[in-house]
Amino acid sequence: MFQGSIEHVGFRPNENGANVSKVTMRILVADDHDLVRETIAMFLQSEGMVEVATVASVDEAVAAIAKSGGFDLALLDYQMPGMNGLSGLSRIKRANDGKPVAILSGNATPDIAQKAIEAGAAGFVPKTLGAKSMISAIRFMAAGEVYVPYGFMKQADTKAVANLTVRETEVLSGLCEGKSNKEIANDLDLQEVTIKLHVKTLCRKLEAKNRTQAALIAKDRQLI
Repeated sequence: MFQGSIEHVGFRPNENGANVSKVTMRILVADDHDLVRETIAMFLQSEGMVEVATVASVDEAVAAIAKSGGFDLALLDYQMPGMNGLSGLSRIKRANDGKPVAILSGNATPDIAQKAIEAGAAGFVPKTLGAKSMISAIRFMAAGEVYVPYGFMKQADTKAVANLTVRETEVLSGLCEGKSNKEIANDLDLQEVTIKLHVKTLCRKLEAKNRTQAALIAKDRQLI
C-alpha cells in the first residue's frame, strides 16, 4: 500500500478567486532516509511550480506511480529497500511508462554511476550536490537529457569525461557558428533552458570562462 506523501506547491488565485495550480513538473523522490527526502522536497518547493511525492522504498514508488499516473521524473536512492542493485531502476522505469528515472546516492562510485546510465537511468545525482545544482539537474533530466556531474565522473576517468557527447558536440557546433541559445534550440528541437545547461557543461569540460571562449577552444583543438 502506498504510504508516501505528496506536497503540492505553486498555487495562485484565478480571476474568480479560486486557487489554480501552476504545477509544471511532477517529481517522485524515493529514499529511505527522511532527512534526504525532506531536503530535496524543500529544494524543489523553493522553486515553485512543482508537485513532489516522497516515498521510502521501491514498492512504495511503484504504488505512487500507479496511483498518480506517472511522474515527469523519478529519483531513486541506490541503496533503499527494493533496489537490489539496479534491478529497482528497471522496475520503476517500466512502471513510469518510459518517463525519466534517475539514481540518487551518497556513496556510490563513478563505476556504478556509469552502469546506471548504461541501464537507462536519466542521470546520476550525488546527495552532496548543492541546491541550485540539484534543481538544474532535475530540470535537465525532466527535459529528456542525461545528467552526470562532471566533477564526480572525473574521479573515474578524466580523459573519458573530457570527451563530448553527441548532443554536446551539436551544441558546440552551434556556438562555433555564432548562434544564440534560442537558434540552437530550434535547430535541435530542444528547449532553450536545455541548451543553456549544455553550454554550462561545455564550459566546464573545456575549462572555458564563457561560450565565446568555449567556441575558440573547440576551433583551436579541432573538436568541430
